[in-house]
Amino acid sequence: MDLRSELLKSIWYAFTSLDVEKCGKVSKSQLKVLSHNLYTVLNIPHDPVALEEHFQDDDDGPVSNHGYMPYLNKYILDKVKEGMFDKEKFDDLCWMMTRKKNFKGVPQGALLSERDCFKLFCLFNLLSEDRYPLVMIPEELEYLLKKISTAMSQEWDEKPLEDLLTQDATVRDEGTSVWSFLEHMIAGRLLRVTSAEAFSLALDEVFLEMYHNVLKRGYMWKKGHVRRNWTERWFVLKPSSMAYYISEELKDKRGEILLDKNCVVEPVTDREGKRCMLCVKTHNKTFEMSASDQRQKVEWIQAIQTALRLQGEGKTSLHQELKLKRRVHREHSQRERLRSSRSSCSSRSSQSDDSNFQELEKMDKDKDRQDLEIESIIQHARDLETKRREAEERERKKQKEVQMELERQLKEAETLRDSMQAEMQEKEREAEQQKKRIHELELTQRKLEAALHMEIQARQEEERARQELERLLLVEEEKKKQFQLLQEQQRSTKSLSTILEAPDGSTDDVTPSALHSASKELQDLRASRQRSHQRLEEVQERLRNASQHVRHWNVQLNRLMTPVTPGDRLEHRLLSKNMCPKKEGALASNEFISKFKIRADQNMQIPEDVERLEEQLEAVDLSDGSDESQGKPNGRM
Repeated sequence: MDLRSELLKSIWYAFTSLDVEKCGKVSKSQLKVLSHNLYTVLNIPHDPVALEEHFQDDDDGPVSNHGYMPYLNKYILDKVKEGMFDKEKFDDLCWMMTRKKNFKGVPQGALLSERDCFKLFCLFNLLSEDRYPLVMIPEELEYLLKKISTAMSQEWDEKPLEDLLTQDATVRDEGTSVWSFLEHMIAGRLLRVTSAEAFSLALDEVFLEMYHNVLKRGYMWKKGHVRRNWTERWFVLKPSSMAYYISEELKDKRGEILLDKNCVVEPVTDREGKRCMLCVKTHNKTFEMSASDQRQKVEWIQAIQTALRLQGEGKTSLHQELKLKRRVHREHSQRERLRSSRSSCSSRSSQSDDSNFQELEKMDKDKDRQDLEIESIIQHARDLETKRREAEERERKKQKEVQMELERQLKEAETLRDSMQAEMQEKEREAEQQKKRIHELELTQRKLEAALHMEIQARQEEERARQELERLLLVEEEKKKQFQLLQEQQRSTKSLSTILEAPDGSTDDVTPSALHSASKELQDLRASRQRSHQRLEEVQERLRNASQHVRHWNVQLNRLMTPVTPGDRLEHRLLSKNMCPKKEGALASNEFISKFKIRADQNMQIPEDVERLEEQLEAVDLSDGSDESQGKPNGRM
């Protein structure tokens, strides 16, 4: 049975659940909702335009099953591919729609749960006959009950089933529906269940085996490909793959071995402290595993060989193949029973007429012809399944190539986007640096203007101090000449006083007092000169500091006006050593060249004036020392 037939069984239940009046027709609005749900659960792109166009006509009445089938085949079932959707979710949707109308529910205290009923519903659809309404014949019902009893580790008791078949001839002749089957299971008329937990675990095992096509599962030790260590993993074997997880909760999948017809499974001799070893060889890797005992090793090898055989035959389900074999075996048994009954009848009624014999022959031929037709149908279904798989494989390869091309284009676009973002960030950084440099340039220019203003003020103060010092030197020179003149007058007066004495014996006191006042004024002038000299030195120090600040901010301004790149740092350092020594004038920008030329000429004149003033001060000091040496004896006299 192909995928389309499996899906149609569940869709049939959903369609009949919408038929409230049981007339075989469903309203168009309900079919639109059903189609939308099928689009969603099957992961098919929804096409609302096609849905509206298909159901757009003058008749607003309901649509029958035959009227819905063309749309269902064209827009839904033809687009479905195996592996692109979760079949359990699909069946759960159909179960949810149909149980509200047909299922009475699980009574309180029953040994079966709602989930167990859903699993039995799925298994019923799997084993039911390919005709509608769907029924399960007694042989398939017995097969399912035996599987559940074996999973529960209890012996199969056929008496409840025989009693049911004896009481209900319809079940024996035509089969049972899924709702009758669930009702009998809940009531315990088909299988004696003593523990709800044991039944649930057994049903889950059968559900995984038959519905999810799990051939075998269990723990084994696996050898890693990178670290080459042995780790215990939970393996789940299906006809197309062998997945392994950390634990049986199936939460963390660690890898998957894809099986095809070229794979090989072989036993391996014990080594590395491991026993009961086997290996699975694929086209590019070899997976080594170790089972718990020899029995598990044999079971794993047989299960993997079964999966490889199904892959070689192009089949996806072991139980679908077993179902077809059981059906063929039943038909063969029926033919044998018919032939034996014919032979017994012929022996008992040898005198019957030829017409009866010809009728029997005709019936036999018809039966043989039907058998051939069934065989051809089965073969045709197998061929269709093989072609479908080949088409799916081609489509998968094509989609993979398209996906790889899209990924490559996406990577190129991401690389281009990253480069453009990096370039934009670089431009933004450069703009920010330029903005910061302009701000620093404006700030440096203001600092330089302030330093030039301070230098001009310092030069003016130095000029005033120098003029004040020159004035004091001139005044001191005049006072010194007056003092020398008074000294000469005093010496001449003293020399005459020894020769000429006054008649009244008194002397003139005017000259000593004038000499004393002149000496006092001269001393004050010297103190003023020294203070002026100290002030001149302070002003000159301030001038030097102001000039240093001007040179500093001028260098900063030149640096900001011509920024140095990383490759020019060494050359910039060499040029700065040769052209900008600390004790000489710094490089000036074009904006301030004229100002610094004028100030350089003034700086050349300052040392000459200072040297001349120092020579005058030294001469004054020498003259003061000679006068004091001469004045002391005179004072004592």
